Amino acid sequence: MRKFNLRIVSQERELLLTEVESVSLPTVEGEITVLFKHIPLFTQLKTGVIVYRNGDEETSAVVSTGFANVSPTGEVTVMVDSGVLARDISLEKAEQAVKAAHETMKTTQNQRELIMAEASLRQAMLEIKVAQKTHKSKI
Repeated sequence: MRKFNLRIVSQERELLLTEVESVSLPTVEGEITVLFKHIPLFTQLKTGVIVYRNGDEETSAVVSTGFANVSPTGEVTVMVDSGVLARDISLEKAEQAVKAAHETMKTTQNQRELIMAEASLRQAMLEIKVAQKTHKSKI
């Protein structure tokens, strides 16, 4: 299978620049998979898991909302508010984030804080899911 460049960038830093055979993205319209020579595309992403593949190897990244661009040259650029690669996920930190989000949701009356806590909870739960899946596949 032919390869193309995948770049994932968060507000803080570039998370990934690699060649892949395919990438699946969590768009607001549903999941899409991009292959070599995909038509140019610009789409909005929702919080979710990006899965990129090379041969039989499958790797993941958990991302928050953002955008993805498939350029006319075939490069895929993902721009997100925040993200973490599966290999960088700390199960302990994700579990602490879940607890903190639950605590905030119980105690706050502030609508903005509730929305932020819910978003944090969703992302932490995805990180736990990906970390557990990654850990199982290494055993």
